[in-house]
Amino acid sequence: MEILTFGFMQRALLSATIIGTVCAIIGVYVVLRGMAFIGAGIAHASFGGVALGITLGVNPLLTTILFCLATAWSIAFLSEGRKVSEDSAVGIFFASSMAFGVLLIGLMKGYQADLFGYLFGNILAVSPADLWSSLAIGALVILLVWFFFKEFLLFTFDPEMARVTGLPVKALNLLMMSMIAVTIVISIKSVGIVLVSALIVTPAASAYLLSDDFKKMMLLSIILGVGSTWTGLLLSVWLNLASGATIVMVATVIFFICYFCSPQRRKLRRNIEELRVEVKEK
Repeated sequence: MEILTFGFMQRALLSATIIGTVCAIIGVYVVLRGMAFIGAGIAHASFGGVALGITLGVNPLLTTILFCLATAWSIAFLSEGRKVSEDSAVGIFFASSMAFGVLLIGLMKGYQADLFGYLFGNILAVSPADLWSSLAIGALVILLVWFFFKEFLLFTFDPEMARVTGLPVKALNLLMMSMIAVTIVISIKSVGIVLVSALIVTPAASAYLLSDDFKKMMLLSIILGVGSTWTGLLLSVWLNLASGATIVMVATVIFFICYFCSPQRRKLRRNIEELRVEVKEK
């Protein structure tokens, strides 16, 4: 336990708490609205923003935020009129942004450790500046969720009713896409571009299996998200494993435990057993 006294480990645990909480909250909306592919698309698009920042010699956080916001808004704009389906728009930006990043890598000279750190994540290398940035952006996302809680709730479950009641559906959609984008940005340094979408989707999907109440689902998602990041981080340190991959694998194991223990599956098993008894009696 001596390692917990080191500054880098304390920063890593704080970062795990922040990203576990924010990803879990946003993940609930992503899962309920079926936006998992959008999250994956924006996550991979962030590679272009990171590569651009490193190439220009500016803070990659700034360029990645701008790049991901532009990608999210472009996806929303292209899919708005239904001339281009949402998954097609995501696929276009998914591929083109990654290609843009690869082209920039080709222009760089020498090995870029920072770039590959963003690709696969290293939560143990989180700096105080990274931690404060994550805290500020995470707090903003949580504040927006709290302020627009009712609007997001109606928009998530019944977009047509939200439109009829006069809610600015387009603006809410853009705001939600923007929140997904910045949540991904603050998480990629810890978990990595390749794995961040799993951290958003998996805890929320696990919570969805355990409860059909929205507030309980969000609370469970936060508990599972923070629990996954803490457990994965500590296991990666003790077993000398890649931290981002370990966090995602822990979240995945928890998902399957929730899947096999979910109330819906238990009810289904009871119904099957009752049906078998009825067939035998007949």
